[in-house]
Amino acid sequence: MSAVLESSQSTRQPGITPIEHTPFSRLVILCVAFANGFVIMSIEMLGGRVLAPYFGSSVHVWGSIIAVFMLSLSLGYLWGGRLSLRRPGPRVFAAFFVLAAVLCLPIIFLADAVMSAIFISIEDPRYGSLLTAMLLYFLPICVMGMVSPYSVRLLVSSQEHSGGVAGMLYFVSTLGSALGTLGTSFYFVLWFNINTVMWGCVVSLLLCAIAVYYACHRPSPVAEPGNITQTPEVGQ
Repeated sequence: MSAVLESSQSTRQPGITPIEHTPFSRLVILCVAFANGFVIMSIEMLGGRVLAPYFGSSVHVWGSIIAVFMLSLSLGYLWGGRLSLRRPGPRVFAAFFVLAAVLCLPIIFLADAVMSAIFISIEDPRYGSLLTAMLLYFLPICVMGMVSPYSVRLLVSSQEHSGGVAGMLYFVSTLGSALGTLGTSFYFVLWFNINTVMWGCVVSLLLCAIAVYYACHRPSPVAEPGNITQTPEVGQ
């Protein structure tokens, strides 16, 4: 009995807007996870072309880009998982996409200035490319890495289904990453310039934020005196 009451009270914590588990809201979360994976790999594939004019396109440059992306994603997974335990709601989830979109803007507007300064200061292209990749990509990719564990938390409605939900979510996200890799390397870089593709990534992230907020948001239930349904424990 006490466990049921605690569960009811936990859904009414101030600042937390619960998500409505409907087929449509689940579909939206899966779609934005797919788009997030697509954008991550699209930005990574563009990273080589962004750094090439100053540092070349050698294996050292690609090693720097891949290392920064892996580090960013690993920390994003960690922080996203921890944050999902405290504020699992669509507002925070939508804020991830808005913040990631804003943090992508320096790649468009400041990349040349950053690379020029680092190119003059650091002679070794290995460390120059590593520092440049860290400054340009660490923060936006870290925020995008927070999306996957947070999505799992929003999709899970019972502990029994958590494994299947996590598997489906990471399947969809990784599929998006694969298609983002092929789409960017095979087509986008041939059809558009780098900044145009980056603007497409920014707009995609903002559309994900809008979709999450309006598809998954619902008002928090208001507790009324005497309106708590008491469910008897099994065996009573």
